[in-house]
Amino acid sequence: MTAAVADWLPLSAGERSVAIEVLVGGPLSRTELARRLNLSPGSLTRLTKPLIESGLLVEVPEAGAPAEVRQGRPSQPLDVVAESRSFVGYKITADMVYGVVTTLRSDIVARLDRPLTTHDPAGVADLLAEMTAELARDFPRLAGIGIGVGGLVQDRTVVAESPFLNWRDIPLAALVEERTDLPVVVENDVAALTEAETWFGSGRGLDRFVVLTIGAGLGYSLVLGGRRVPCDEEDRGFGRHWIIDPHGPLTPDGARGSAVSMLTIPNIRYQVQAGTGRDWTYEEILRLAAAGDPLPARVIDEAARALGILVAQIANFAMPQRILLAGEGVGLMDVAGDKVTQTMCDHRHPLAAPVDLETRMSDFHDWARGAAVLAIQVLVLGAAEA
Repeated sequence: MTAAVADWLPLSAGERSVAIEVLVGGPLSRTELARRLNLSPGSLTRLTKPLIESGLLVEVPEAGAPAEVRQGRPSQPLDVVAESRSFVGYKITADMVYGVVTTLRSDIVARLDRPLTTHDPAGVADLLAEMTAELARDFPRLAGIGIGVGGLVQDRTVVAESPFLNWRDIPLAALVEERTDLPVVVENDVAALTEAETWFGSGRGLDRFVVLTIGAGLGYSLVLGGRRVPCDEEDRGFGRHWIIDPHGPLTPDGARGSAVSMLTIPNIRYQVQAGTGRDWTYEEILRLAAAGDPLPARVIDEAARALGILVAQIANFAMPQRILLAGEGVGLMDVAGDKVTQTMCDHRHPLAAPVDLETRMSDFHDWARGAAVLAIQVLVLGAAEA
């Protein structure tokens, strides 16, 4: 463990619970913190003292309180020192590495992107080390690195399978640790995004929450009891065999009429190219559909119907309080959002509560931020089961 985080670690189980509660929900008064964790005032004092002495927590003035009331410990809430450490997050795609630096509370304070010119694992690790060294010049107190990849990741260290990189059993965490002398955690990119949204975003404070992503692939992650449910399907091509329309399109990726065949950007582009003889970008297809061009309009209409069915089925079975729809493919909602909404209603009980569907046009820096949150959870707070 590097010196950057040694002054915080190891945290006891009790200290960790306090740190996480303040990190996610703070600033919090001692009274509220004790109530949430079911601790006596004495126990809370015992647990918070080393956290304050180490610089992880700090006493802050109570917002809006008069100066005379702010004096004295009982009225001073506790908060984390968000800028005390920095974390690097990387999102690796087939041809790019997107990097961010975040605070302890996952606010992005810097971005750095580089083309990925090789899929050789050692070459990728070299590039990540070079990027980390460049970022460290402006942020010398880096506490750890999180890496998100599309595919199956084991033990948050080994990329067991990644079709985008053509990798199998690559010890990516060890390769990057050797080159940076920083602790590293690796995770599936959708899982990382979900952790970030659960702690700091749309899923904060929710018991049941779903992240659904559409883009180059289709991603799904479920949160129950405020914790992400680990699942191999999350990492192995969710939706390839979730049949939306058995008579639907047959595409290079996914079974006929599957969610992947109808919703992912490469398959939408394939369908339009097959009908027009021309290779269109996804953005061009959306514009053509919005303008009423028959073939793109039909493909986008079918994709919107597929998305509406998929969201309705997720809502019917998982009963989430909110579904976050994210990814580079959510421009579909701008063109055919009404179709999606109507289809969702058609496949729900008439008296069912409306689906809380939040749509976010996210870029790859959002995915990189999710990887940084994994570093915050696992490396700093020791929340390996978070």
